[in-house]
Order: sequence, then C-alpha cells, then structure tokens
Amino acid sequence: MKKKTFTQKIKKRLSAVQIIALGFILLIFLGGTLLTLPVFSRSGQATPFIDALFTAVSAVCVTGLTTLNTALHWNAYGQIVIMILIEIGGLGFMTMPVMLYFILRKKITLSTRILLREALNLDDMSGAFRLMMYVVKLATIIQLIGAILLSIQFVPEFGWKKGLFFGLFHSISSFCNAGFDLLGDSLTPYQSNPFVLLVVAALIISGGLGFIVWQDLLHYKERRKFSLHTKIALMTTVSLLVGGFIIFYLTEHNAANLTTGTNFIDRVANTFFMSVTPRTAGYYSIDYMQMTNAGLITTIFLMYIGGTSGSTAGGLKTTTFAVLVIQIVSIFKGRTRAEFQGRTIRNSTVFRALTLFFITLTLCVLSIMLLTVTENIPESSGIEYVAFEVFSAFGTVGLTMGLTPELTSIGKVIIMLMMYIGRVGIYTVGFSLLTKGQKQQAKYKYPDESVMIG
Repeated sequence: MKKKTFTQKIKKRLSAVQIIALGFILLIFLGGTLLTLPVFSRSGQATPFIDALFTAVSAVCVTGLTTLNTALHWNAYGQIVIMILIEIGGLGFMTMPVMLYFILRKKITLSTRILLREALNLDDMSGAFRLMMYVVKLATIIQLIGAILLSIQFVPEFGWKKGLFFGLFHSISSFCNAGFDLLGDSLTPYQSNPFVLLVVAALIISGGLGFIVWQDLLHYKERRKFSLHTKIALMTTVSLLVGGFIIFYLTEHNAANLTTGTNFIDRVANTFFMSVTPRTAGYYSIDYMQMTNAGLITTIFLMYIGGTSGSTAGGLKTTTFAVLVIQIVSIFKGRTRAEFQGRTIRNSTVFRALTLFFITLTLCVLSIMLLTVTENIPESSGIEYVAFEVFSAFGTVGLTMGLTPELTSIGKVIIMLMMYIGRVGIYTVGFSLLTKGQKQQAKYKYPDESVMIG
C-alpha cells in the first residue's frame, strides 16, 4: 500500500474552505516574518513584528491600511515583497499551485479543483482550472497596460528605473484594489492630473468587477447574452458609481479640500475618483478629515458594500447587496420569491445574503465598540473617526481618517481580524472553524409556527 504524503494527509483532514482560510494565514505569517528582517527597511533595523504582520495582513488582504509609511519605511526590496503579497492576495493564493501545474504540464487533481471552486466562489467544478488560468492571463494583461499608462506620468517625473517600478507597483496595487502607494501621500499630489486619477480609477473598477463578469463581457459576441450574475454585478456597480458621484458632487460642493484654483475638469475627475476608491481601493486624492458628514456616511456605505464576488475586492459585495434589494422589492410587490428580469433567485442565495449582511454588520458594530474603548479619539472628532476605519478594514479599502498609525496593540489586532474576514469572507472563516461544515443538515423538520414581525 502506497504511503500518503504529508500534503495528502492535510487535504484529507481539512475541508476546502479550511485550506483556503489557513492558506491565507500561512501567507500572512510568511510575509510578516520576512518584513521583520532588517534587509527590507530603509533604516537597516528590524521592524517590530506587530507592524510587519499588520503590513502583511493589509497586503495579502489587499487593504492598504498601514501603521508604517510604505514609501518612507520600506526600501525597494521591502516594497517588492509587499507588491508580491498584494498580487498573490489579490488573485488568491490558489493561483500559485495552478501556475505550477501549468508550467510542469501536470494534470490537476480533484482536490485542487475543489479548492479552485471554493476560491472562485463557483457552484460547480467544471471549468474551474480553465477559469483560473483565464484570471491569471487577464490580470497580467490589464496590469501591464496599467503599468505602461502610469509610467507615461512617472518616468518623466522620477526617471526610467524608478518611474517604471512606480508604474508597475501602483498598477498592481490599483488592480488588486490594495491602495498601497509609494508616493507618501497617496494621489493627493495628482489631484490636478485627471490622467493619473482616471487610469487608477479604471484599474480599480477592472479589478473590482470580478473575473466571471469580465469573461462574460469579453465573450459577449459569441454568447449574445449575460449571466444573471453579470447583469446584477454591472447594474449595481454602475448605480453605485453614478449615485456616489452625484452625492459627492452635491455634498462636497465647495471643494474645500482640493487645491486652490481647481478647474471644472479636475473637480469632476476628483469627484468621480471619490466615488470609485471606496469600492475597496484605498487611494485618495483629497483629505477625508475635511470631508462633510454626508460625504463620510456615503463613503462608509460604499466601503461596506465593496466590489463584486469573485474579484480582487472585499466587503459585503455588490451582488449580495443587490440580492437583498431585489428581495425587498419583491416583498413590496407582494411576491414571496426574489425575482429579477424573468429569473427567480434561489432561496438559499437570499438566506445566504441575509446571513452575510447580519453577521458582517454585527462584527463591524462590535469592532467599533471595542475600538472606542481601546483607542484615543481626538476631541475634534466623533465616533465616525473609528467607524470609518472599521468599515475601511472590513471592505479591504484602506482609506483612513488617521486612526491606523496611532492604533494600540489591541486596536491593531482588531483591524487585522477585520481585514482578514473582509478578504477571505465570513462564510469561509465561519465554516473553517466548524468540523462538520455546511453539508450537515437535520434529517427532520420541526412543526411550523408564526412569529409577529414589524
């Protein structure tokens, strides 16, 4: 009898979701341990483990919140490590074994196909490997185009070597919705440069749409139709972008936090960027401490929803939010089922969306409560100072009002957990902690009874 390898034993003992959850944790600890080494800091001194770990969590979970300034603390080697962690975290750690299978020309195993299905949020395993290869190729093409476009601005400004590296780093960070920057103050120096803002915005939207949506878009000529998932994702994304733009244009009417002499085109570009970046990106061109309360609430709302399922984005997800809205509209129309454009959404999907909404919102509220106890809130600020950071962490956004660099050790742990949950997903984290998983169901049903609602 052939003896099983250690890897085979692990795969047998752990479920697919447990392997995914543990895979992200191992990647985080590997990245955090590397970043503690003196060779990766500008000062040549070792970085405290808690800060290195926080940076690794933020990079792998493609968030962008940092306790250390990426441009000032890390040298080129450290920035390359962060860039690699962003890429792996954005596309999913399962891209690595897939690429290895492809390079070695080996047949992909059934267990790996199951992992790919879970990693890509697919209903079945058919085409999982092909889709993952499609993800890698599409991501590479989009990021290279983005790097070339950004280099047009950065090369004349910083020189060939630094300019090309900056172009590649910010292209990867934008597409993966990470929000890490090497400029020191995000894109504030480019608020009068619509070209840079729109290129970064396009990369953010591309990464946040999801690869299944991109596959439908690029193969529309052959199929002549979109899946229901793609329809809902596109409609929700456009609605949030347009709605966010209108609200920001009205609430930030005085443009007080933009540079003096900002013209109409620059203001439109910055307002559009304000609508795009809360979609789990984290780049900013304005000071959020100067934003109106209405603008802050809108930003928090957009951060909580996040991007599309199966993308580089985090948060509740656009499709989850849309399913909830569709269910509410159906109820008001007197229908018992969630119906949209001639299709009925499965009850299991609706229940899953409701569960996600309740659990994630509860976690955010609990985190806010804990941080109000552990952290110091400036006298000029209110609870929004903490709430903004929590929703930014959960949505893997990376926008900040200044709390993250001042976090206590307990605060750092809370924010790291929220970033991890926001990226990996509450279902993956939840089921990874259970021994029986989601397949265990009761073999009997209790009698029905009514409960008063509303």
